[in-house]
Amino acid sequence: MLNDIKNLLGLTGTDSDGLLNTIISITKARLLVLLGVDTVPAKLSYIVTEVCVARFNRIGSEGLSSHSVEGENMTWSDNDFEPFMTEIEAFNTSQNVPFEGRIKFL
Repeated sequence: MLNDIKNLLGLTGTDSDGLLNTIISITKARLLVLLGVDTVPAKLSYIVTEVCVARFNRIGSEGLSSHSVEGENMTWSDNDFEPFMTEIEAFNTSQNVPFEGRIKFL
């Protein structure tokens, strides 16, 4: 997984390995809570990879929801797993794990 993340980020060498391993560990732990299992199923391991890349790219911008510089606007989600909630909910449904949803009022 570390090599896949490094390839997606265009990183070479081992300078970022410690940071990436920490991000991987935290991401797996959060996904395990969402899935209600003890190990990440192989078919959902791509979620860890994708969330790790997003998290790495956001380093230095923690706590920001948006950023604008000279006409360039960037917006981040509060929940790194939000784009994958359909897959997570489908997995939980297939495992008969109850899912507590949220309602947002805009």
